[in-house]
Parts: sequence; structure tokens; C-alpha cells
Amino acid sequence: MMTAGEIAEQIRTGQVTSREVTEQLLARIVDDKTINAVVEILPDYALAEADAADAVAPSQPVGPLHGVPMTVKDCLNVAGMHTTWGNPAFAEYVADADATVVQRLQQAGAIIVGKSNVHTMLADFGQTVNEIYGRTNNPADLSRTPGGSSGGGAAALAADLTYLEYGSDLVGSIRLPAAYCGVYGLKPTNGLVPQRGFQVPGTPYLPSELPNLSTIGPLARSAADLRIALRATAGPEAPYSWSLTPPRHRRLEDFRVGVVTDHPAAPVSSEVGDAMAEMIDRLARSGAKIVEGWPDEVDPGEQAEEFGQQVGLFFALHGGEPTGMTVDDLLATERARMVARAKWQRYFEDVDVFLCPTSFTVAFPHGSTSIDGQRYDTQVFWISHASLIGHPALNMPIGRTKGGLPVGAQVIGPWHEDDTAVTFAELLAG
Repeated sequence: MMTAGEIAEQIRTGQVTSREVTEQLLARIVDDKTINAVVEILPDYALAEADAADAVAPSQPVGPLHGVPMTVKDCLNVAGMHTTWGNPAFAEYVADADATVVQRLQQAGAIIVGKSNVHTMLADFGQTVNEIYGRTNNPADLSRTPGGSSGGGAAALAADLTYLEYGSDLVGSIRLPAAYCGVYGLKPTNGLVPQRGFQVPGTPYLPSELPNLSTIGPLARSAADLRIALRATAGPEAPYSWSLTPPRHRRLEDFRVGVVTDHPAAPVSSEVGDAMAEMIDRLARSGAKIVEGWPDEVDPGEQAEEFGQQVGLFFALHGGEPTGMTVDDLLATERARMVARAKWQRYFEDVDVFLCPTSFTVAFPHGSTSIDGQRYDTQVFWISHASLIGHPALNMPIGRTKGGLPVGAQVIGPWHEDDTAVTFAELLAG
């Protein structure tokens, strides 16, 4: 199946119509009896929008996603569709307005055909199952998880049930499913994509200047599609303007690449380790400069623990259990986060991207509470550092195991230089 950018080009040049593409995609979604990734669709609306896209005269300017059907995660409001967060308490909730990111995707020409499945209240980074829509399976092996909580979107891309997806990431909820399903997924720089319309049903949107680790971002079949989606959706809400910072380099051999492939806190499986080694060998042959090791003064285990404290704080700020922290504790926690960011920002003065595993493992069986003898939450270690400091980070597929399971690598980029990470992944993929 083609990428979103490729299908948009075919629609623009008249090689195929948006209606044909949309009809075919809807048919695949309806026929799916095994993946259960797309849980709600609006066929009549989607086809009407496809006809409208096809009616645009060839001389008229069109958006970069003109006529492309896509899905969004069932936590983003789409007018006329349910927003359930996988919670039976919200099973009947229908949004009356689009999230800002949905508006921007539509302005870029995309057609929102449906919603992808999530874990209940987005509360699991490793699995996607809820009482309303059931469980989503990994297209590479139906007995295994697609990851969570954006597992529906990642699985839909891998199973050819969508051309593009928009999800959310607090504790790796874009990057981990992308790795387990073999697709691309970007956690943008924190705050880069507006979050209006991404809130629990029935609660008002309240902008906050308090630390907010949660982000929303695209999942796709190519790094180029991540760039298209980010350009369409990022930047502050009106009346402000914004443009994507250009990448530092446009040739792979010009990149300075930090590399770490293993750590005792989350030792990678042999399958992940082998794929990482092969990728780094390929990178070395390209002529890129490889800088081994963590940034100076960065204690990865300590920063992973700090991220755990920040997650607890995040939920307390959003109506969860009180943390029990004193004011001094809160100040110390926030200072630790900003010190961590400063260390990484100094590192990125001399290094362009940082390359490491996305997870220590590949997709694991449904319902697992431990993985290869390691704790379930070991999955969080490798994604925690970019989440703590708020830097852009993406998963890129780098191979498959002998059993056909995808393996992913994580590319972390400099603060507000998302396209440097995206371009590096695009060049490395060849």
C-alpha cells in the first residue's frame, strides 16, 4: 500500500480518484475480521468529501493531503463521531466540534473516515483493549499486541486499513505501537501541536502552562508522511503563524549521530540487538559520524526514574490521585526535569540526532504481565528520556525478526528541530 504522500500525488495528477481510494479503504475496513483496528467509520460523509475533492478543478491549488482518507485515535474529537477513550461511561458521547488537529488535517485536504481503537482511558502503553470495542491484534501476529495506547492506529497502518493516523503519546503511546507494528510514529516537541479537542469527554479544554508531558502526533508508513502531517498540524493556534524548522542536514553522511544500543536497566533482546547492530553498520558505511555513549552527565537510570515521578505528577494535575508531594518536592522534581533538558540541549550542540532502541523487545503475546523475564514497565525505559525532556522522538522500522515481527529504533532530535529527526530517518531508510 502506498504512503499518504504518494496517494495524494496520484489523486492530484488524475491517476486515481479520491472516491476510488476511499471506497477501497472503506471496503478493507468493513472486511477486516481479524485486526479490529478501526472501530468507527462514517462512509457517507467520507464518500461525499471524496467526491468534493475530485470536483476540484486541476488549476486550483490543493493541500498536501488532498483527497487522502485517514483515521484518528479515539481520543481526538471529530464532529459527528463518538469519542469514547475506550471507556463504557463515554460510549454514547458524540463530539459536536472537531479537534484543532482534525481541522488542520481537513484543511490540508485529508478525509477523516474513521476512528482507531485505544486502550481504556489510554492507560496502557503496551496493549490496546477496552470493553466497548474489544482487543486490537498485531497484523504481524494476531496472538500478539500492537502496543498501546495508539495500538489501533499503528495496526491500521500496518494492515492497510488507513493511509495516515494521528495519535497521542505520554508514555510512548505513539512510539511503542509504531515499533511493535513496523510503522513510523512521531512524538513531536512538547507543545508543538495544539491539544484543543484532546480531552476527556464532557470536560472543558483548559490551556495550561504547567508541565504537560502528553503530546499528539502522526503515525505513518514513511518518514516523509510524518513531515507532511506535522507541517499541516503543528504551530500555535491563530492568530499566530509557524513554520517547520529546516533539517540540519540533507545528506546522511553529514549527520553526527549519537548511538546507544543497550543498558542494564532494559537489556535488549537478541532480536532487537541484532537489528540495531545491522542498522549501525549501515550508518557507518554511509559516512555519517557516529558518537557512542550517552550525553555527558546524563544518568539514564536516574532520568528514567525522574520521568516516572513526572508521570505521577501529570495524572495528579489532570484529576488523578494526589501525589503527596510537598511544594519543595514539586520544585525539586521540576528543577530535575529542566536540568535534564539543559544537559541534552548542550549535547545537541555537537550531535544532530540520538539513536537508540524504541523498546527492549518486539511485540509480545496479548495479556502479558512480564516480558522475557523482565517487568512489564521495562518498556518505558527507552522512551522515557525524550518524554522527560520534551524533545522530538520518532520510531522508525529497521527490520524484522526471523518470525516476521517488526523491530523499531528511536531517533531523538534537538528541541524544536523535529524535521532533523524526520529527515535523518528518511535518509537512513533509503
